Amino acid sequence: MVIRYERPYSHSAHWARRLASFGLLLFLAAALSHRFGPLTTPHFLLLSGIGAAFAFVAVILAVVGFVRLWRVGARGGKAAFAALLLAALPLGVAGYGAQAYLTRPKIYDVTTDPFSSPPWLKVPIANQDFLPRPPVTLQDREIQAAAYPGLTGRRYEGALDRVLQGVRKVAAEQGIVFTEESGLENVVADLEDLVVKPDAEKPGGSVIAVVPVPSARPLENGLLPPIGGPNDVLLQGQWRTFVFGFRFDVSIRLREEEETALVDIRAASRYGPHDLGLGAAFAERYLKALDAELLGIAGD
Repeated sequence: MVIRYERPYSHSAHWARRLASFGLLLFLAAALSHRFGPLTTPHFLLLSGIGAAFAFVAVILAVVGFVRLWRVGARGGKAAFAALLLAALPLGVAGYGAQAYLTRPKIYDVTTDPFSSPPWLKVPIANQDFLPRPPVTLQDREIQAAAYPGLTGRRYEGALDRVLQGVRKVAAEQGIVFTEESGLENVVADLEDLVVKPDAEKPGGSVIAVVPVPSARPLENGLLPPIGGPNDVLLQGQWRTFVFGFRFDVSIRLREEEETALVDIRAASRYGPHDLGLGAAFAERYLKALDAELLGIAGD
């Protein structure tokens, strides 16, 4: 008489692999549709959260499968291990997001000038769906100052047109696409000052040897313009994170002040009341790149 030992079958391990596969596919479909398609951030967060939930259940079932494998030798060890691998990505992203949500300040709009942040030339409007957010308050600026004390504006000893060239170049390298501009006539006026007049080329005429220093311009009729200051150059654009494509609205302000040019930046997430610290990280990265671009004319 031949005795054949038949190993038990672990249903939990095999269901873990199925659920993990579904969770991963749902997460990847949502991520790709959000990065390259029409899916908005609220719906991406919802679908990715559902995918992470399936992955979490799959991990629990995989653990049960390993326990049964250890105790009774139930078949399903490979399926349980595969489930853990498949669940790693959606759970890892969800875990990182949760950690950032709990440890970073709950703000969605950061700026290098908390008291007079660069304004929006065109106020960003987006359907928040189930992610409503309150307006930015002074308390939010205080929270930002405490959380990101190093996020400050820059002062460069150079003409406004030179600084503007650097701002545009670094913006293109960082992936900012400008959609609105204002105050470029200030830069044009500075460039016109550099043009040598025909009389200066005549015998006895004097050629300009020193570039004129940009100076403050008088206010017309004693009133400030509706957007920005009289010497401000405002650039508004959009920026998206590289991996998941979260959208941010960006406003950069250049301002003449005696012989220097001040640069301030503002970054606000398009959706939700929390930017997970991405806005401040982007602004600091942009300013460091701008410092490197304008190395030699940067002032303290």
